Amino acid sequence: MDKIIRTITSDGAIMAAAVDASDIVFTAQSLHKTSPVATAALGRMLAAGSLMGANLKQAKAKINLSIKGDGPIGSVFVVGDSNGNVRGYVGNNDCPTEYYPNGKLNVAKAVGTDGTLGVIRDYGTGEPYIGQVPIVSGEIAEDIAGYFATSEQIPTVCALGVLLNKEDGKVLLAGGLLIQLLPGAYDEAIDNLEKNIAELEPITTMFAKGMSILDICKTALKGFEVEVLDEMPVNYVCSCSREKIVNYFKGLPEDEIRACAGENGVAEVKCQFCNKTYTFSADELEAIIKQREK
Repeated sequence: MDKIIRTITSDGAIMAAAVDASDIVFTAQSLHKTSPVATAALGRMLAAGSLMGANLKQAKAKINLSIKGDGPIGSVFVVGDSNGNVRGYVGNNDCPTEYYPNGKLNVAKAVGTDGTLGVIRDYGTGEPYIGQVPIVSGEIAEDIAGYFATSEQIPTVCALGVLLNKEDGKVLLAGGLLIQLLPGAYDEAIDNLEKNIAELEPITTMFAKGMSILDICKTALKGFEVEVLDEMPVNYVCSCSREKIVNYFKGLPEDEIRACAGENGVAEVKCQFCNKTYTFSADELEAIIKQREK
């Protein structure tokens, strides 16, 4: 079972959160039949969405993350909630996979380096917060850190990773780490943190060594007294439902509702997040039209 943990140093100087998103990313790969590099890009975004969503304070708050560059993958879109649950999809599931000389997946080539990273925080009360920054590298972790530094002025370190089985391409490990300096952080704390970060291994390497998400946070915060804020399970969760689609139809003009039936007399609506297909007969569409007239 995937989990997320949030920790803070006892002096209140630094926050660190880590997520094991291996099952989440495996689920996403299974649902979307993604190529290796598309799996890595989506997996990194899902881990980031879980970490950022869990930092939302309001119970029903949501976060939307999107990255769109000039690479062949198109857009990568993720939605997370305040419990760290996420869902997402990529524009091009079959994006060609290229590798760096060291054998690692070239996510930057797939995403591109010219484009934007968008963040929408919807707290369910009033207008949502919308932020958008240029892509830093296309590797996603650096782009997330760049967003916090530019849009929210929060010094941030972000590490994201997805490890695939070289034989069958299936997800083995996936997760992320988010470290942020809090207001009032003193110079000595910053210096110590920088030393720790320089020694950190890749997130999937730490998982492969059997380290827990708490172990990873404590390693990042070595030399500090660490307190656990909370720890909870996280999952790939889609919120689609037939009721939501019916409500969507109700917002359309009558002729557009009828046109959805097509030549075979059946309307099909497919969820981008979980690929579930909902069907509506012509009679059911007429019933929806009558409902909206009441």
